[in-house]
Amino acid sequence: MAFAMPRTITDSIVVTKRNLIRMRRLPEAIFFNSVQPVMFVLLFRYVFGGAINTGGEYVNFLIPGILVQTSLFGGAGTAIGLNEDMGKGIIDRFRSLPMARSAVLMGRILADVARNVFVVLLMLAVGTAVGFRFNNGFFPAIAAIAVLLLFGMAFSWLFALVGLSVKTAESAQIASFLPVFPLTFAASTFVPLDSMPGWLQVFARNQPVSHAVNAVRKLTQGSAVQGINLAAEVWLTLAWSGGITIVFATLAIRKYRKVD
Repeated sequence: MAFAMPRTITDSIVVTKRNLIRMRRLPEAIFFNSVQPVMFVLLFRYVFGGAINTGGEYVNFLIPGILVQTSLFGGAGTAIGLNEDMGKGIIDRFRSLPMARSAVLMGRILADVARNVFVVLLMLAVGTAVGFRFNNGFFPAIAAIAVLLLFGMAFSWLFALVGLSVKTAESAQIASFLPVFPLTFAASTFVPLDSMPGWLQVFARNQPVSHAVNAVRKLTQGSAVQGINLAAEVWLTLAWSGGITIVFATLAIRKYRKVD
């Protein structure tokens, strides 16, 4: 007897393929998604980097933060894509089909994760060009990429909820960046936490982006990074990712069922 995959999985694969085909036909979208993180790399590497003391090579401090930020910003495409599908009536067509409700959202998110893989690899190439180096071996580097992609995927469920809740793609884009900007800048993304005011450090040390950045930074740099407990940061990142996924996947699927 042949093994039959659950319908949710097969439906999600079908929707993922559909979204990947659309992305392939719109290469300019991937290009513009890549421009902003490249600009951040160049800006902080060559303009602000000389004024930031990290106790080591700033580029090796910077790139892990940029990678996490890129993974989060890429999730905004989930909100925009879902909102555009709603506006074009595609969501209504999906809902009329005998398919798993969660498959439409999961297919969108998995396609965006695939796009994020490409953008992250591009950012690693750019980082290497400006001096970034992996200093902790091959397998920790792979683990770092896996952690940041999983973290970005968790936030994609938040963006899915945003995309289903607003009226236009423009609103979806703006609303998606509202939670991301304070989380990425009030974190260890670009500067050491010790350089922040005391009241801000309390928030920055206990929010998910700092844990993700610290985990990726330690995985890529190893002993060159001091004061970071790798196991604790990885587990905290996974815990935040799991919690965010459970909460916002539930809310997004519930919202999807109620979309007019």
